[in-house]
Amino acid sequence: MTENTLRHSLIDDAQGLAYGSFVAAVGVILMTHMGFVTGQTAGLAILISYATGWGFGPVFFAVNLPFYWLGYKRFGLTFTLKSFVAVALLSVMAQFLPAQMQFGHVHPGVAAVLLGCLTGSALLALFRHGSSLGGIGIVGLYIQDRTGFRAGWTQMIFDACLFGCALLLRDWQTVGWSFLGAVVLNLVIAMNHRRDRYIA
Repeated sequence: MTENTLRHSLIDDAQGLAYGSFVAAVGVILMTHMGFVTGQTAGLAILISYATGWGFGPVFFAVNLPFYWLGYKRFGLTFTLKSFVAVALLSVMAQFLPAQMQFGHVHPGVAAVLLGCLTGSALLALFRHGSSLGGIGIVGLYIQDRTGFRAGWTQMIFDACLFGCALLLRDWQTVGWSFLGAVVLNLVIAMNHRRDRYIA
């Protein structure tokens, strides 16, 4: 068995989930500082937070609750438990980290690229340790299994609706910069998350 095919240990998984959740929380703090939005369940939680004034952490945790059953059915218990831990960690850290760190002036273009890189790095760590932060991808795969409708299209439709709703709460420039951040995020994932290059 080569080094690349060794399975992750419990400690490996723990640090991967902790790293991914922490970096994602820093990304959320930057995102809310800039008034940006994003896609998936994190984007839904951000919009609800903007509209109601409720904290992102509790909203994000609650938004993901309905998706764990589908995650269990599609990916099994281990994936579901790891995802639950990652979402819980992110929810807690996003709630308490702002008291420990604050951003000053950041150009929106720089913020968009940095946000995409941070969130992409966080998601890569979580993916590589058998976890996730969002329920929409799970729904997409579930629909694909049942109907054949591509999971990527489901996610794209959901995100398009989110960004459309964002225009009701944010100006078009902010939504545009947010879109740039989403593009960078997806490029990071697309170029680095390949099963033929990383097996563990």
